[in-house]
Amino acid sequence: MNIRIEPPDERIIAEAAEHLGSSRVVGMPTETVYGLAGSTFDTDALELIYRMKGRPSDNPLIAHVLDVEGARSIASNWDDRCDRIAAAFWPGPMTMVLERSCDVPPVASGGRTSIAVRSPRHPVSRTLLSTFGGPLSAPSANRSGSVSPTTARHVHDEFESFGDESDLLVIDGGSCDIGIESTVIDLTGGCVRILRPGSVTREMLQDVVGTVEDSTPMEQGDSPGTRSRHYATSTPIRIVGTASEIRTAASGHEQVAVITTSDAAGFEHVFRLPDDPTGYAEGMYAAMRRADGTGSELIVMECPGDGPSWRAIRDRLIRASTD
Repeated sequence: MNIRIEPPDERIIAEAAEHLGSSRVVGMPTETVYGLAGSTFDTDALELIYRMKGRPSDNPLIAHVLDVEGARSIASNWDDRCDRIAAAFWPGPMTMVLERSCDVPPVASGGRTSIAVRSPRHPVSRTLLSTFGGPLSAPSANRSGSVSPTTARHVHDEFESFGDESDLLVIDGGSCDIGIESTVIDLTGGCVRILRPGSVTREMLQDVVGTVEDSTPMEQGDSPGTRSRHYATSTPIRIVGTASEIRTAASGHEQVAVITTSDAAGFEHVFRLPDDPTGYAEGMYAAMRRADGTGSELIVMECPGDGPSWRAIRDRLIRASTD
């Protein structure tokens, strides 16, 4: 596959919109991770996304819209709760699972009657949505189950060996400033349920809508990213809580890559992350990719935090380290 990484100028945005209008897909930056975007109403484009990612057919896609009006065009049960959540968290890393409008193809939601919708805040994704003039379904721009991309170069590395002679245009919007996927909540029933944790926490949601149930699944459901093994490197990962546990976790392995918030003397491959959850999340996937490229037998990863602000990070790492 011929992959072009281009700057987000007016000419490239117009070209990307033309691609999207002709059943092609585009690498699109968002504030969470890079997405592989296709028109939500274009079955051919959506099927191409599934093929490129090797994505299971029951794993739903997230539709990206500019605003509430765009969400109403593809969801049939928008209500007062949705208005309050959108007012508080859109544009931003908040995805709502709603009932799918009948004119949206089932492939857009993995064959389900629901559809996942969010309004991104990244200026490039918003400009592309506006120029294209319709919703864009965009799962993370990586092979299914692997580490999500947070730079345009990560997208290139994921698909450069894809056996297709066509072009992929990737718009370079810089590094993603959140770095992990959006919070996903289910609004198809009477209660608000968290299906996938993200930077919008349960506590933040409860301030807006009251009681929120936490029922994050470990199998595929109405939210992407809920299989037990996901966000995974090729190299096995072992998670520890403190730097003092790193050497014990690495015992028995000659070549070990370490991701830590402190020091790891004596290891050849050491990658540092900030010890606050915001900085940690922003750099986490990039560090995992770099550690995966060292040829080590094992990656030992320190995750020092606990509590609500670390919950999404721990969710991703648990799935990444599941055998």
